[in-house]
Amino acid sequence: MVRLGLCCVFKTQPIRFRRATARHLKQFDRKEQLRRLSEIGLDNAEGLFQAISFCHEMGIGAFRVNSQILPLMTHPDVGYRIKDLPMGVEIVKRFRRSGELARSRSIRLSFHPDQFVLLSSPNPSVTRNSIAELSCQALIAQWIHADVINIHGGGLYGDRPQALLRLEKEILSLDEPIRSRLTLENDDRSYTPETLLPLCRNTGVPLVYDVHHHRVNPDRLSVSEATALARETWNREPLFHISSPRNGFQGSAPRQHHDFIDPADFPACWSGFDLTVEVEAKAKEEAVLKLKKDLFG
Repeated sequence: MVRLGLCCVFKTQPIRFRRATARHLKQFDRKEQLRRLSEIGLDNAEGLFQAISFCHEMGIGAFRVNSQILPLMTHPDVGYRIKDLPMGVEIVKRFRRSGELARSRSIRLSFHPDQFVLLSSPNPSVTRNSIAELSCQALIAQWIHADVINIHGGGLYGDRPQALLRLEKEILSLDEPIRSRLTLENDDRSYTPETLLPLCRNTGVPLVYDVHHHRVNPDRLSVSEATALARETWNREPLFHISSPRNGFQGSAPRQHHDFIDPADFPACWSGFDLTVEVEAKAKEEAVLKLKKDLFG
């Protein structure tokens, strides 16, 4: 069975997740910073509970959690530990409540860290900061039973083989809570499925196959071949991505996402087995529900 996933935010539903900026928080003393961050954490944990409830009600089988659901945890100036927050214990309790709801309703949860999270960078400080961010997301993932933390390969840095070696080395050194959830995704410029599959096999890290990225950044593999090989990297239900280009694949900017998914872009070879497909479309829940109707009636 294919389950469709909603990514991070809503377009029309009154479910919102609050953010914070370091620039704004720096106006306040530390006590006030932590109070405000605590309020945001409480609100976002409640928002996650509402998001999971909505997905269950509408037959949406997965939800990607916003990577800033606890904002700025690793920031060098305003960062914090959960125990630093005045309502830290309650925040964890509310996240665990959301996780239990997701588990009881069979809603799969995942994370997709921001683009600055890179394990292939030649800059040690970038790698350190990336691992710190992954550690925070793995902590939240444990609370809510999320089983995927998905990242891209990163840049080429003028030497793809060396970048891949750095990526593999860092993956193999990760702590278990991160590594057991980590996945790699082919991107639309640097790393194709064919490039990442050997590393996935070497490290045991599954490949999140993004078919749109593959279509605009192709390799020698067909969609059906990439699908089959990506599936082999998973020790649990595979998770893939789909999107449609705003102006078609022959348009001027095929990498840009459309508001909705063209059903013709959904690979026929994805049917017939258990699979989570996260829908990356600007119309958010409307796009997921439309695709669900188009595919399954």
